[in-house]
Amino acid sequence: MSVVLQFVGNPSLASRAIEWLGSGSFSHVDIVLPDGRLLGARSDKIGGAPAGVQIRTPDYDKWFAVSRITLELSKSQTKQFMDYAKKQIGKPYDKLAIFSFIVNRNWVEEDSWFCSELVMACCNQVTGLFEHPLAVAKNKIDPCTAFAILSTYGKVDKVI
Repeated sequence: MSVVLQFVGNPSLASRAIEWLGSGSFSHVDIVLPDGRLLGARSDKIGGAPAGVQIRTPDYDKWFAVSRITLELSKSQTKQFMDYAKKQIGKPYDKLAIFSFIVNRNWVEEDSWFCSELVMACCNQVTGLFEHPLAVAKNKIDPCTAFAILSTYGKVDKVI
C-alpha cells in the first residue's frame, strides 16, 4: 500500500513568498486520496471548500510546479496515516503557527494546521516511518523542507 503526497507551486504572491523563504519550488502540499481528491490545509476558501483542513477536487487550483512523493507503507502504516489525516478534516488553518517561522516560537497544537505541518503530523503517526524523531517540531517544517525530508522515504515523480 502507499500514501501519495502532492507538492505544488502556485504563481500567487503569497505562494511565491513561501517558495522563496523555503528555498524551493513548493508552497503547498496535499495528501492524494485513492479517488484522486486532495486532503490538505489551506488558508483560503478555494475550490468550493472553506479554509482549513478539507477535501478538495484535484483541479481546485492552478499550479506551475507539481511533484508527487509516493511513500510505500504497510497496510497498517497506511491506515495509521490516513485515519489520522481524516480525523483532522474540518479543523481550521493554523495562522498563528505561520508566525513561528518569523518569531521562532516553537509550539505544536493539534487543533489547527497548515499544510506541511499536517502532513508531517500524519507521518509522525506512522509506526516505523521515521527511524529517529524529527530534529525540529513539525510546525517548523515548510513544504520545501517536507519535500526534502520525505523524498528520502519515497519515490518522487515530477508531474509538471
